[in-house]
Amino acid sequence: MTLLILPWLALLFSLDSPNFESQLIDSNVSIGYGVVVGDVDGDGKPDLILADKKQFVWYRNGDWKRFVLAENLTERDNVCIAARDIDGDGKVEIAVGAQWNPGETSDETQSGSVHYLIRPADPTQLWTAVQLPHEPTVHRMYWVKTGSDTYQLIVLPLHGRGNKAGEGAGVKVIGYEKPADPKDPWKTNLIDESMHLTHNMISKDLGVGEGETIFIGGKEGVKSFSFQDNNWFAGPTRESPPGHESYGELALAEIPGRGMLLAGVEPMHGNQVTAFTATQESSQPQRIVLDKSLKEGHGIVTGDFLGNGTVQIVAGWRTPNEAGDKGIKLYEPVNENYTEFKAHWIDQNGMATESLTAADLNGDGKLDLIAAGRSTNNLKIYWNRRE
Repeated sequence: MTLLILPWLALLFSLDSPNFESQLIDSNVSIGYGVVVGDVDGDGKPDLILADKKQFVWYRNGDWKRFVLAENLTERDNVCIAARDIDGDGKVEIAVGAQWNPGETSDETQSGSVHYLIRPADPTQLWTAVQLPHEPTVHRMYWVKTGSDTYQLIVLPLHGRGNKAGEGAGVKVIGYEKPADPKDPWKTNLIDESMHLTHNMISKDLGVGEGETIFIGGKEGVKSFSFQDNNWFAGPTRESPPGHESYGELALAEIPGRGMLLAGVEPMHGNQVTAFTATQESSQPQRIVLDKSLKEGHGIVTGDFLGNGTVQIVAGWRTPNEAGDKGIKLYEPVNENYTEFKAHWIDQNGMATESLTAADLNGDGKLDLIAAGRSTNNLKIYWNRRE
């Protein structure tokens, strides 16, 4: 009986196929370092916000008209952006990182920058940039909740100060606390300095400490940190064993009623899409390799895009692989244990994925995808058209 049921169970898990309709939002993107989603103008609709080579811009939901937030803040490229409503007024606060110069790990005047953008009365006009202290090689930043109504701007450099080839001093992960007047000094908190080549991070409320737990991916694997009583503390994650793959991108999701799933691109700028699952049935997290065919993987998100109650993984890469393909794929679990996945193309060769995110942009209850392309010089929305 069991042998007869299992094939049907696998079939049920694989009946759904993704149905996304792409819309080109911008065909003149320079690089598309980072795209995020948030309500810029307070109309209740999520807008797109992009860190491009020399400009930080936003696209208004509906007509998708492009507006410049700030430009030419530093001599070198912009690299990252963080946007979140941290004061409850229905409009996002925005911070940005620039002066991208990963080869210079010692001189902070030549590598890295952190700016807070003060919004004007009319958000379609240029915003005022306030420069904050920073470490060299600033690479990623996120607003993270640290209490019922408090947030910190977590800034993640790629390298430790003076680091060469991923060796030397650890990366200083710093949390910034915004004062009432953003032109006043910002309090900073050193979260960690034990990791190297920290490429990206995520945050999620897991009921540990106050607010959200952050997960940082890098040379040592993935480490977590939570906030309690005005201090950051390390979670129960351990350094990966010798011979492991480093993490470039990561995404965390809850498997409904079962446990957690950590999706990743391994190694940094790597070829593998992986999933670690920790379920009630397993005593140890299980690592599954979903795909080994990427080249320079640079984006990963999770969510129930198919609306079938499971967690799917979406990953994108920016350079043609051995088959000559680049783009975005969705990986769907085909059994309830999340040990096997089926791959679906979302965009085959139309997106050299530099940045990837997901959000419901039109309020229909379905997660849409948004991606910015490096060599394809584009920004697209992939509207979720599932029935």
